[in-house]
Amino acid sequence: MITFAENSYMKLIERKNYLNKLISVKDTDVIKVVTGIRRCGKSTLFRMYINYLLEHEVKPENILTYNFEDFSMLPYLKNPEKLHTEIIAQTENSKKTYIFLDEVQNLENFERFIDSLHLRQNIDVYVTGSNSFLLSSELATLLTGRYIEIHILPFSFKEYIETTADHSRLDLLFAEYMYNGGFPGVCAMPDLMKKDYLRSIYNSIMEKDILVRNMWRKSENFDRLVRFMFDSIGSSLSAYSISKSFKNMGFNASPQTVETYIEAIRSSYLFYKTQRFNIKGKTILTTQEKYYAVDLGLKNMLLGQVANADMGHNLENIVYLELLRRGKTVNIGKANNAEIDFVCSNPGGDYEYIQVAWTAKEESTFQREIRPFELIKDYNKRILLTTDVEVVTSYKGIQKLNVIDWLLAE
Repeated sequence: MITFAENSYMKLIERKNYLNKLISVKDTDVIKVVTGIRRCGKSTLFRMYINYLLEHEVKPENILTYNFEDFSMLPYLKNPEKLHTEIIAQTENSKKTYIFLDEVQNLENFERFIDSLHLRQNIDVYVTGSNSFLLSSELATLLTGRYIEIHILPFSFKEYIETTADHSRLDLLFAEYMYNGGFPGVCAMPDLMKKDYLRSIYNSIMEKDILVRNMWRKSENFDRLVRFMFDSIGSSLSAYSISKSFKNMGFNASPQTVETYIEAIRSSYLFYKTQRFNIKGKTILTTQEKYYAVDLGLKNMLLGQVANADMGHNLENIVYLELLRRGKTVNIGKANNAEIDFVCSNPGGDYEYIQVAWTAKEESTFQREIRPFELIKDYNKRILLTTDVEVVTSYKGIQKLNVIDWLLAE
């Protein structure tokens, strides 16, 4: 059996939310596709799930794992038929077999390879990918209605504090989390090595998931754009506005080029695009999108001290990612000429409005932050999240909560 690469120094944090999702779809007639940025814990999630299977009477011989970034898999990458034949030979007369294909996008004709395995009733297929190419390719068309995606993010703050024994100063742990980010490997690294480790993740994403995938050569404008996007978290961006800013700085990049680069960056899961939502008309607007980063550790590694120039937007980024983890559909809210940081639509059809501010201790700041709430003419939940340490307060139906308490809440 071919096994996943493991980091022996890493404390295993049980990611119950993701693990429970996998358990809930076990043996269902869909391909389970686990996506997420490199090093966010996809392979580790598979290991935890495999442990679950072994504890629930699945025999080791009925679990096959393949990592397509392992050098030993090189002979198969251009010859998927050979691997397919070997797998079928191992599973033909067996009970249910669970097959795990890690970074499967590296395999030639991976779409048809996966589909063919899925057609066999005694095989349950699980795959991972570090680039949305996996689901923007022929696979999505070929498997329409026959796959389910589970998207993974780096550690939440709740998961992050599980990596340390001392929980006495949550404020200090939160400051560390904002600076170092939540990549599992970073949490296990000595402080002196964290930045180097983050740089290795970033370089791997650039090379494998962007440049090689798109057959591009290294470009200063591309690297410049990534830094620009990290520096503009929480600000409205468009390809045209970025192109114009570059021109003002003496660099040439057409809006079309910028748009192409942004799509490649998003495909690697470095950034997530958030659209604007007209609260009154309940419609999505197609302009003034914002982009949030998958992890603030990468921002601090790339930008240095500049990364901490706007802690409010950094906090906004953390709240955005947490809302995604909680399964929310997240947009930016527009109420008349005012803006709500986040509008979350819930499965039941109701909405939740969230404002984020580093602090709102001053009465004038508090009133400025809640003013957009007062323009909304419905009775959905309104929350103001800050780092202020105080008891929960409510004002005109608006809850003011400490962001750490909110992040750690069930």
